Amino acid sequence: MKKQGVSNAFVAASWIALGAGMVGFIVGLVRAEMQLNEKGYYFTILLYGLFAVISLQKAVRDRLENIKVTDIYYGICWFATISSIVLLTIGLFNATILPSEKGFYAFAFLLALFGAIAVQKNTRDNMMQE
Repeated sequence: MKKQGVSNAFVAASWIALGAGMVGFIVGLVRAEMQLNEKGYYFTILLYGLFAVISLQKAVRDRLENIKVTDIYYGICWFATISSIVLLTIGLFNATILPSEKGFYAFAFLLALFGAIAVQKNTRDNMMQE
């Protein structure tokens, strides 16, 4: 029996979440009144976080499907995901920006991470349907 594919609505919602989180975060950085090195820090954390959650989603899924994933790689994926969130939290806690701006960056970051996980899941699910 063939598995049901991912609905187009969920695929679209996932891409919209990823795009809204990433674009919102980046536009916020471009428009922010902070030094370039601060902007670079936050941008690097965004890229690091996106890569970490995609890698973690793949590692978790591989293990669920009995595909060999080493414990060290699995641990590094978890470490990278958690450390990206912690680094963003530390940066925002110490930032000299308004609390509303801190909240904006935190939620845009989390939305982008969620979108990346969902897009990776959908991509993998749709590949298995072919």
